[in-house]
Amino acid sequence: MAAPDSSSTSLRHRDLCSRGIRLAGKMRSDVVDLLDTYVERQGLDASASVAAVEGLPVAAVERWDEQTGTQRLLENLAAYRAFRVLLAQMLEEQREQLGEAAVALCQGLAAVLLQVSAFTYHLEELLQLETHGPLSEETALPPVPSHLGLFERKLWGLGVLRELAQWAVRSARDLRQLAKPSPSSSSASSPVDSP
Repeated sequence: MAAPDSSSTSLRHRDLCSRGIRLAGKMRSDVVDLLDTYVERQGLDASASVAAVEGLPVAAVERWDEQTGTQRLLENLAAYRAFRVLLAQMLEEQREQLGEAAVALCQGLAAVLLQVSAFTYHLEELLQLETHGPLSEETALPPVPSHLGLFERKLWGLGVLRELAQWAVRSARDLRQLAKPSPSSSSASSPVDSP
């Protein structure tokens, strides 16, 4: 079989970006629904203030418009690899704590975890196409802090889901940027707000 030429690589790149944008949009919608379920099930205030989750990259970034395509993909990949671990921990914890009382919440967490895993593989495929090289291994994440009390753990979970919703927005935005034919043609425009 002949090696793919640059035009077929470019078409594949655009196709992966388009599918990624759709995946990110669906994921954000499902995470927003899950947030509502989580807040209600945990008896939390939806406007509760939460600290940043340790080990999780934040979606907001300064000078977003100055990042290269590879930087965008690497940051996205690191975030979704982290979410995959954190959501698995949350799911296990909810099953232990609430059991049958949290069927809807656990189903929602499991569904979003599947989406995050699929999106992670999608990003890996796109990054391999972008860099033409092997990807770095996943780095270990700190587990859910064991010293936290029950209420703090609930807030920790809220923080994870909120940040995931923000990442879904940023990912769609990053992929739109990557899908543009020539990134070098973008003129000096006004700074882009953080997602």
